[in-house]
Amino acid sequence: MAKRVIYIHGFNSSEKSYKAVRFGEHMAQFDVDYQVPRLTHEPLHAMLQLEQLITADTVLLGSSLGGFYATYLSQRYGLPAVVINPAVRPFELLDNLLGPNYNPYQNVHYELDKRHMDALRSLYLAQIKTPSLLYLLQQTGDEVLPYQEAVKYYSQCKQRVEFGGDHSFIGFEQTFASIVDFLKIT
Repeated sequence: MAKRVIYIHGFNSSEKSYKAVRFGEHMAQFDVDYQVPRLTHEPLHAMLQLEQLITADTVLLGSSLGGFYATYLSQRYGLPAVVINPAVRPFELLDNLLGPNYNPYQNVHYELDKRHMDALRSLYLAQIKTPSLLYLLQQTGDEVLPYQEAVKYYSQCKQRVEFGGDHSFIGFEQTFASIVDFLKIT
């Protein structure tokens, strides 16, 4: 039974993302510790931030780059996780954003460089060892990430693939019951 739910936001996002806030409102009816840490742009530092929050009864919910992080943590610590339009190989996707960047949701300017890509590459799992711990929520209209890559990568996992939508996952609230059920939140 889950007692701590950690929502992991995506790249250039924050703890105030729409999905994090909406799911947090839904979590208010449950006896759980709902956490949405503000993650740094540094992948290994972000991972340390997340690892410090993990307890034996933690479950994860991650969107985009947060889905990538949730996948890694799920497999490393044996935690159930729901991934929403996840990045599968972010070190390839973010490569074209090397250089100066700005996160408007955190009001932070930073430099994205090769060492960030190397850090992300070090967290990549070529194969999911325990697919029963993961639940993919994917919309085919994702304009940011190639949905086919996620559907293939998570092929052995529980999946809910919806036609259309976009990277924000339109109608996210309609997935709450299945998320709660999968993560065993009571």
